[in-house]
Amino acid sequence: MHEVALSTELARVVARAAKGRRVRQVNLRIGALRQVVPSSMEYAWGFVTAATPLEGARLHIDWIDAVIECEQGHRTVLDASSYLDLSCPRCDAPTRVVAGEEFQVVDLEVEAA
Repeated sequence: MHEVALSTELARVVARAAKGRRVRQVNLRIGALRQVVPSSMEYAWGFVTAATPLEGARLHIDWIDAVIECEQGHRTVLDASSYLDLSCPRCDAPTRVVAGEEFQVVDLEVEAA
């Protein structure tokens, strides 16, 4: 379960950015290709932040679809069953991933100092 490792690193980043202020919410963008399980991420976050200054901080996650684009400009939103086939379904051309690899902290909601 790599969600524990992700939550551990996320907690370090958030604690550093919060500079001692109480964190109410962490807003994230996570792409489908990161293969993060939403319920596992939330559980891991609670486990990692328990008995720390981040305890009680909520995660708000915007889940980003996996999207590919070929050299002809065809964009395709992938579903989980097609993550291993990244060729263009319309013309079979090679593609590049244009969305779905994100793991970003968008911002923090903190209490005023």
